[in-house]
Amino acid sequence: MGLLDRITFQKATHVAPDAIDLTPEGGLHIAWPGGASATLTPFLLRDRCPCASCVEEGTGKKLLDASTIPADIRIDSVQAVGNYAVQIFWSDGHSTGIYSWETLRSASGV
Repeated sequence: MGLLDRITFQKATHVAPDAIDLTPEGGLHIAWPGGASATLTPFLLRDRCPCASCVEEGTGKKLLDASTIPADIRIDSVQAVGNYAVQIFWSDGHSTGIYSWETLRSASGV
């Protein structure tokens, strides 16, 4: 029996947004199925970056100090990652965070 025989894979249960648009302020406006929507500020999203530089992988402890986020932080671009997430490219040069639908929905508060 190999390692993969002992792992249980779960199907993704989080639904993709209907639309994701950059706002003039450099944040994201997300429309969710069912009519819910939210506008997420650049600071909020950068502060919630889920990458290994910003969050300790083993414990989930936040490593990013919010006071180091530039006041004028903006999203430069957003790129789809498969059918489950987006990668955000930031004005401060950071780009390693993969924001899953679950992460975005949680940040949206919907």
